[in-house]
Amino acid sequence: MPARPSASRRTVLRGAAAVPAAGLGLAACAAPGNGTSTAATPTAPVDLGAEGDVAKGGAELYRDHNVVVSRDGSGTLKAYSTVCTHAGCAINKLQGTTLICPCHGSRFDALTGKVVQDPATVPLTELPVKTVKGRIVAGPGA
Repeated sequence: MPARPSASRRTVLRGAAAVPAAGLGLAACAAPGNGTSTAATPTAPVDLGAEGDVAKGGAELYRDHNVVVSRDGSGTLKAYSTVCTHAGCAINKLQGTTLICPCHGSRFDALTGKVVQDPATVPLTELPVKTVKGRIVAGPGA
């Protein structure tokens, strides 16, 4: 059996340098503030703002709390977690009444929480929402 040549020091160092660089794409996707997998849904009621902030037929995205609040044509408020059900990224864009996940492009209807574009297949988690003294409060216990 012929002897295999050993790798040169240069070849070994190049390979070692490439390994961390290959992982940068994953690290960037999981970095806080990137609309990422570090997102969390409120675990207690949060005051989101004035009731008048959400127009009939419209929606407001509250990025700091990972919540979207919408109001249907009859004036009923609905709230959903904006943690994407595909990979757990924080949805950070609302275009009209469509929520767009920055990680893989899933889209959700902010009025219903339903998926309108994959890769997500599960609707957003609905949250309790109410108004208290003219303020929108959403989250468990609301």
